[in-house]
Amino acid sequence: MIAQPVSMVIVGGRRLFPGVMACAVVATAATFLSQHYGAPVMLFALLLGLAMNFLSAETACGPGIAFAASSLLRFGIALLGLRITLAQVVALGWQPAAGVAITVMVTIGLSILAARLLGFRGAFGLLSGGATAICGASAALALAAILPPSPQREKATAFTVIGVSALSTLAMIVYPMLAKMLGLGDVAAGLFLGGTIHDVAQVVGAGYSMSKVTGDTATVIKLMRVATLLPVIVFAGVMTRARFGPAAERPPLLPWFAVGFVALVAVNSLGWVAPGTSAAGSELSQWCLVAAMAAIGMKTRLWELATVGWKPVLLMLGETVFLAVMVLGLLHWAGPLA
Repeated sequence: MIAQPVSMVIVGGRRLFPGVMACAVVATAATFLSQHYGAPVMLFALLLGLAMNFLSAETACGPGIAFAASSLLRFGIALLGLRITLAQVVALGWQPAAGVAITVMVTIGLSILAARLLGFRGAFGLLSGGATAICGASAALALAAILPPSPQREKATAFTVIGVSALSTLAMIVYPMLAKMLGLGDVAAGLFLGGTIHDVAQVVGAGYSMSKVTGDTATVIKLMRVATLLPVIVFAGVMTRARFGPAAERPPLLPWFAVGFVALVAVNSLGWVAPGTSAAGSELSQWCLVAAMAAIGMKTRLWELATVGWKPVLLMLGETVFLAVMVLGLLHWAGPLA
């Protein structure tokens, strides 16, 4: 009775092992390059994965790569919940939380509208807008996981990750100089950096390059943006269920990785997770997401990305500029925060 399920697990593990190990090797190489050259690790993982695209086609690595691009990705997203506690959100008061909610909703809404006006599906606007408004490549991967599987989804995800990683790196360099030019105080600068830069790592780098207060504020604001990932996933799930087809084929309204995400936020907020365990879980989440990004790169054909044209570039650049202008406008309206 027990021997048959165990043997199935062993056979499945052997089938997935080559591809998962290939993704792990690429993730390790991407992490090494990121630490030594200061560029986003997700971008390195994607580029290295693109260079090893041949592994996903008619090789023993194919099943494991597909597993890393789907199941491993979802597991990493669930573990993101260990980065956030409700106390971090409450400590800043209601104004920053309201500002984050407004900027995320407006940015994603206008991104979907702009994508349709440019001739793309609304799903691409959701991907690019979510990546810009929430947490960069991690948000793009999470939102891609809720959309119906298709070659277009893989292509759009890869392009979004490339674009958001490049823009996030540029923002990390330019935005601190802009904050100084505008005469923003430590807290206001943290609100600006945390509310605009795409990836968590770049927010941390930009914030602490100015001051500890700015870095702490920017990090908490960024984590508040990460916390909006759950309601956005639910929204994407509702939209997908409405348009995906027969009810039997629809994806779940709230996928398991989203349930895991909110459960870990709750557990972490109650103090039931030791600091060491939380840090280890966050690190594991990062590794899973980097490996998944490598797998997506392996599944993507580079020549297809070269055909996207200038419109997606214009869309993502416009989203980034719009978000920065909106956050500066909210800071100006708030007055005392500056």
